[in-house]
Amino acid sequence: MSMEGPAVTVFHYKDREQSSNLLLQLNGLRQEKILTDVLLCSDNTEIPCHRNVLVSSSPYFRAMFCSNFIERQQSKIDLKGITSAILGNIIDYVYTGLIMISMDIVLPLMQAASMLQYGRLFEACSSYLQKHLSPENCLSMIRLSEIMNCDSLRDKAKEMAMKSFSDVSASEDLCELSLPELMGYLDDDSLCAEEEQVFETLVAWIHHDPLSRNGAISDLIKKVRLRYIHPTYLFQFIANDPLIQSSTLCTELIESVRRLMFSVDTKCIRDAAEDFKPSWVAPRRCTYHDVLVVVGGRKNNERTSREALVFDEKNQKWQWLAKLPVRLYKASYVALHSVLYVIGGLTTNTKHSQVSTTVYTLSLKTNQWRTAEPMLKPRFAHQSVSYLHFIFILGGLGPDRRATDSVERYNSMFNQWESMAPMPEPVLHPAVAATNQRIYMFGGEDNQQCPVRIIQARDESLQVKIYVFIPLSFIHSLNPSHLQVYHIARNMWCKMENRMVKNISAPAAVMEDKIYIIGGYTRRMIAYDTKANRFIKCANLKERRMHHSATFLNNKLYITGGRYISSHDTVEDSDIFECYDPNTDTWTSQGTLPYKVFDHGSLTVTCVSQTWAKS
Repeated sequence: MSMEGPAVTVFHYKDREQSSNLLLQLNGLRQEKILTDVLLCSDNTEIPCHRNVLVSSSPYFRAMFCSNFIERQQSKIDLKGITSAILGNIIDYVYTGLIMISMDIVLPLMQAASMLQYGRLFEACSSYLQKHLSPENCLSMIRLSEIMNCDSLRDKAKEMAMKSFSDVSASEDLCELSLPELMGYLDDDSLCAEEEQVFETLVAWIHHDPLSRNGAISDLIKKVRLRYIHPTYLFQFIANDPLIQSSTLCTELIESVRRLMFSVDTKCIRDAAEDFKPSWVAPRRCTYHDVLVVVGGRKNNERTSREALVFDEKNQKWQWLAKLPVRLYKASYVALHSVLYVIGGLTTNTKHSQVSTTVYTLSLKTNQWRTAEPMLKPRFAHQSVSYLHFIFILGGLGPDRRATDSVERYNSMFNQWESMAPMPEPVLHPAVAATNQRIYMFGGEDNQQCPVRIIQARDESLQVKIYVFIPLSFIHSLNPSHLQVYHIARNMWCKMENRMVKNISAPAAVMEDKIYIIGGYTRRMIAYDTKANRFIKCANLKERRMHHSATFLNNKLYITGGRYISSHDTVEDSDIFECYDPNTDTWTSQGTLPYKVFDHGSLTVTCVSQTWAKS
């Protein structure tokens, strides 16, 4: 046959069954004791093997048989610390690549795999244990992983301990932790727990062995991030705990927190903060995150809404919270200590509308509405703002439908209201914000110079009268340039004029040292720099907007709903949901709300778990 002619392309052949067939043949030779040259012994059991197979499968056997160790010359090798059953399973694995892992053999198998340096088998045992992790055993698994020097198991077990700390904290294993181990957990930002639970955990740990552990309370209390604990729990429960009272350092620490939380004097705050600055500046744990909540208002221009919505940033969807117990017209909305407050308003779901003093609260943790201590005076169309651990209520309309200059302050620690210095001049619909020990009230309607026209109208769906506000300033000109400032520590007001302040029914929101005033029968948005005492022009809104709401969430300003003046000079309701980035001075659309709404609340609320559901 002639080999001359065109060049033949080289054919690369790979027999995919060769490797498995070779192992199969070698295993058959082992079982028939053909060409085997070493016996592995355990528990008076001898397992014949081929040295070359063992050397090829493990660095341990390679070192044993290829180096100048005595085992190189021996025909029998005694493997101590490994049972015959486990050794037999490992040799079967070497020759077949197959092994059955179960809970009754996984630990000795893992230990033997570590000793004989079968890395993939060791990780297979780790994967098996990871699948059986639970809050009840994860701390034990962490101890095991440290004994076994298994990083993959330790990382997964610690991740579960952090994410399921609520369940882990109730386990007996937690009480067996050493002090450094417990402090390591409590010091970790990724620990998923409320600070109240962190405190209860360390108390339970001490009570498990009080004689040797009581002295650790002063070190452990520093791991509790006290600034994120509700003051009622902190000062009525923690402060009175016998363990805390037994430690001078702990009582001094609690007193420093008290001064820091409730003093409105700047020097006192600065001095108190220096006492425990590392603890005070520690960030929130990953359990806590902020969400945007929209509540109340006038829905689809039909009736006063009882709806409450929360925005899921991750899925970019709105979810329903529990509905308000009653319909409230022009209530005020504020968030404090992870709780949403709906204050006052005009009730519209009764036969005769009444101006209310009632305060409703909603915790996202329970998704249930409750009532708190009522205000001193009934009012609606008022403003509310939180600062430190207080809520301030400013102005509004009383039962006589006249604008009031009265100011009330709610102390969340003692659940009490008290009257404060009245405003220099009562105004309706101002933009209000609190920062740097002061409350700033921008614009609004001066009841003397630019009166509000109040028209009675009937809500046909409820058969009750409501009150519609039509500012004459909208018809004629903008409101007076009023800027009223309240000094919280001094309980004093001052008043000034500024040409930049011209807004009605505009919200204000604070980020760092700037107060943003958004719209108010205008497209304009301005930022007031409280430190520099100057106004900064920002990117305009797309339409002239009023009766909307705004809040900062993760350093972005979100505005929701409201009313706007169309190109035909008509007032329209809005379902807008927009976001402003202060870094780029730009607006972007975030879609729409589930319905059109105005005169509502838009708030940033801190929550610890997503427990709400559509109601």
